[in-house]
Amino acid sequence: MINGKEITGRLLAGVGRVLVGKEAQAEQVLCALFADGHVLLEDVPGTGKTVLARAVAKLIGCEYKRVQCTPDLLPGDVTGLSVYSRKTEDFVFHPGPAFTQVLLADELNRATPRTQAALLECMEERQITQSGERMLLPRPFWVLATQNPVETQGTFPLPEAQLDRFLLRVSLGYPDHAQSVEALGRNASRQPLDELEAVLDASEVLQAQAQARQVEVSPDVRDYIVSLGEETRRRARLGASTRALIALTHACQARAWMNGRDYATPDDVKALAVPVLSHRVMVDSALDRAQAQRELVNAALDAVPVPTEGTEA
Repeated sequence: MINGKEITGRLLAGVGRVLVGKEAQAEQVLCALFADGHVLLEDVPGTGKTVLARAVAKLIGCEYKRVQCTPDLLPGDVTGLSVYSRKTEDFVFHPGPAFTQVLLADELNRATPRTQAALLECMEERQITQSGERMLLPRPFWVLATQNPVETQGTFPLPEAQLDRFLLRVSLGYPDHAQSVEALGRNASRQPLDELEAVLDASEVLQAQAQARQVEVSPDVRDYIVSLGEETRRRARLGASTRALIALTHACQARAWMNGRDYATPDDVKALAVPVLSHRVMVDSALDRAQAQRELVNAALDAVPVPTEGTEA
């Protein structure tokens, strides 16, 4: 058995050696990992999105590959291509970077919709279909994608179907003054990322995911999650779907396991509702759409009564 609280502490300590003041965001990313869900890191350039993804990949000891998304990137550049071999007189499949355990899709919104769609089957089914043949991807298979929500030149906004494949949307934000000074000192003469060592391996990640899925979610907590989803539907043009609420439940299980509990609480729901649900609700056009989505979910949290009984074990 893996001790969720102990291993989470070690992972967060490792991330803390690379990124200053991002423990809350790193915890959310790890929550997605142990819930077997993908992560969308959304923020302006230079805030540490790629560094966070690389740090976590190194700490969990999994095979890691990165795709730099550009408008000329083709689906086959991600999933792989069948190339004719004169030697065998047949087509030979050459796997793309998607055949890995941790895939970083950097600046995903710079890829065309056709290339973005190539990731749908990978993310949902953990497989790739090529020429009618189904090929399973390695396990665990985890996608971390980044995008800049401010720049629009040469970008293709992710459709709702693609956004729904991400368990969490995480924004890192700028560090404060003291954190920035510390970051400059750490990176002045060395690269902290090179010093990280794995604290887990792939088999232990799978074991941790299985343990997290066994965490109990009481009827009161499930009722709270459903009521929260219904409240978003009353407030949004398109509210949280049933799949979104299942995703929130899995995320709460992972957070409880990471905190050494075998039961989920309303506090888990409140901590994860915004990163899990905000990108899944559709709001009327706003200057800052992401902020409007977060405010809507926060308003729903304020409106729904929190259960006080039947949540402790």
